[in-house]
Amino acid sequence: MPDARIKNEKQYQALLEIGYSKEKAARIANTPDSGEKGGRAKPYDEWTKAELYEQAKKVGIAGRSYMSKKNLIHSLQNN
Repeated sequence: MPDARIKNEKQYQALLEIGYSKEKAARIANTPDSGEKGGRAKPYDEWTKAELYEQAKKVGIAGRSYMSKKNLIHSLQNN
């Protein structure tokens, strides 16, 4: 039965299948525009460091406050 607290159930289940914890999968699946495609978001290299930091915070990337813009981009792309 789907959990009403999860905004993107399909993405949540996919993340669990590849080994993400329930907590991390829920954080990612509940981010605004999670799993949406269509090219509405600009590429990460066009984001400000503050925007990258906030996105890293939403998806739960550890150590984000010590990262450079380049490291934040790398972490977001490979998370």
